[in-house]
Amino acid sequence: MLLVSNESLSTEDVMKKLNISRGNSNMNLRELITWGLVRKEIKPGERREYFVAEKDMWEVSKCIIRERKKRELDQIKRTVDHLSVVEGDKKDEEYKEFVTLIEDMKNLTTSADKVLNRLSMAEKNWLLKKFLKLFV
Repeated sequence: MLLVSNESLSTEDVMKKLNISRGNSNMNLRELITWGLVRKEIKPGERREYFVAEKDMWEVSKCIIRERKKRELDQIKRTVDHLSVVEGDKKDEEYKEFVTLIEDMKNLTTSADKVLNRLSMAEKNWLLKKFLKLFV
């Protein structure tokens, strides 16, 4: 709703338009601010807080990539790193399979991390040029 609105909206506006409680509205607006998808706007003479969504879809995508990476991929990487130091009988087939699986997961998460870092810092033109190289 904020994304398509041509003006900033207050918490009350959000509550009315979405038919949700104040608590729900506040919680979701704060989370959108944390993700960098919404920012507060101050209107002179107004006591209410107003909110504006990021309208640039490239910036929105970068914010989502950064947050999803932080909340999901980084946690997986920590778990894989923790599991990679587990020791066992090197002759045991299950242990060998476990080590192979963890190494594969570590390689995959490391590669994904590099790609997502590049995407989250890239400019629009950079991605377009890289994408076009695939097909030209």
